[in-house]
Amino acid sequence: MNRPASMTASGPLVLAALIFAAALTRVLPHPPNFSPIEAVALFGGAYFAKRSWALIVPLVAMFASDLVLGLVNGGIYWSYFASAGYLTVYACIALSTVLGFGLRGKVAGGRVLGYALAGSLLFFVVTNFATWLGSSMYPQNAAGLLAAYVAGIPFFQWTVLGTLFYAGLLFGGFELLRRANPALRAQTV
Repeated sequence: MNRPASMTASGPLVLAALIFAAALTRVLPHPPNFSPIEAVALFGGAYFAKRSWALIVPLVAMFASDLVLGLVNGGIYWSYFASAGYLTVYACIALSTVLGFGLRGKVAGGRVLGYALAGSLLFFVVTNFATWLGSSMYPQNAAGLLAAYVAGIPFFQWTVLGTLFYAGLLFGGFELLRRANPALRAQTV
């Protein structure tokens, strides 16, 4: 099916705009870890036709929101950029984008739910492992690793709720846009 180039060219811009808008919600007050991080990664992975854009756009959107947070919150937040935690979060974004590739052409409510839960679990496992590995807060043994995971449990509930909330907004909102604009109906743009 041939679509006018101007209509199909808008698809990636719409996706990028949705991802940037979601990323910038991190500036609004919210519970710890209630954020769009995993949802934007899954969404980008599911819908950008070019895998490179699927990886780049969520990373750039998160970096932009980190810069805004640094400007708003000052010195304490800037020290985050110098930490290993910063790189770990960005690695999780990239990994979750790759996870989102599994949704390509198969986006449905149950699948998005499953992938959102998997992305949240991935984020929990990787970031808490990195915290244990790179911190003197926990002994570098099995008991210390377990303590790092236990300490992360209160944050995990907010990670799951945030990922589910933003996945619903992004995937549901894009579905509504696709119904209103036939040029966006292709599974990936």
